[in-house]
Amino acid sequence: MKAPFAVLAATCVCLFFSGCASEPTAFTPPDSTRYSVENTENFDLLDKATQNGITCTGLHPFNRADGRLELVANVKNRGTAKISIQINCVFKDEQGIPTNDETAWQTLTLAGDATEAVRFTAANPLAKKYTVRVRQAR
Repeated sequence: MKAPFAVLAATCVCLFFSGCASEPTAFTPPDSTRYSVENTENFDLLDKATQNGITCTGLHPFNRADGRLELVANVKNRGTAKISIQINCVFKDEQGIPTNDETAWQTLTLAGDATEAVRFTAANPLAKKYTVRVRQAR
């Protein structure tokens, strides 16, 4: 009865250590920086109220099958009170020049400490860059 257990234990030990024998390789997902909190340089808070109460926890751009740029912005209420904001996106070409493709202002109400994903889609495939703008609801 001890022999099968000893064989099983030895096999497990060998398998465990054989996995450690190979050289480690770092996994880097494509465009890994675009999914980080640091990728918020294209997020503009336009007034004092939003600068104090709103933050962006991530901007996730990707190209659709038809070549248009789509963007998901994660917007977080940093406070505990409910806040209403307006948000839009200005799409730009490769050089950063606006392509006259600007979304309408959307009103978004965030509960205290809540995060919401907002999706924007460019009207044409010229858009390569973007700026998300946030202001206090009017």
